[in-house]
Amino acid sequence: MVAGKSVYFKPRHVDVTVQTERAYQKQTGVNENARTPAAKRVNASGHTRYWKNVGLGFKTPKAAIQGRYVDKKCPFTSNVSIRGRLLTGTVYSTKMKRTIIIKRNYLHFVNKYQRYMKRHRNFAVHCSPAFEPKIGDVVVAGQCRPLSKTVRYNVLSVKSRSGKGGKKFSKH
Repeated sequence: MVAGKSVYFKPRHVDVTVQTERAYQKQTGVNENARTPAAKRVNASGHTRYWKNVGLGFKTPKAAIQGRYVDKKCPFTSNVSIRGRLLTGTVYSTKMKRTIIIKRNYLHFVNKYQRYMKRHRNFAVHCSPAFEPKIGDVVVAGQCRPLSKTVRYNVLSVKSRSGKGGKKFSKH
């Protein structure tokens, strides 16, 4: 044994700021004990990170590539595939952790009166930490496997509505 050299492998630095839960948070696609990580999976800050392209014309957000969050239900950084329907709705509530409620308005035809009636449907949608939607933002969500009792969709993009207020009275 050479003086000053350790024969035991010392793992790379583990980011402690990610460990906010009781269970150890790690990405399933990353081997934290690798001596030399694949250059493809090292982001600009030098951390080993797994990310993917979900397809369907949606770009992977920079926060998913450069970020340090660990989310097992994120379509960009975990093993959740988007398949099936794509929904567009407005953000109705952001009170839950990593889950938002989107509202979809539609018209229902009442045959008896030959008129349309306004209706709406609320959907619980998982929101990755890569996005920070506010109430009123327009969100595109993609269908995925059931993530919980009520959540079957994942946020894919957010179109901000900042600066656009509600209806305004016209000045005559």
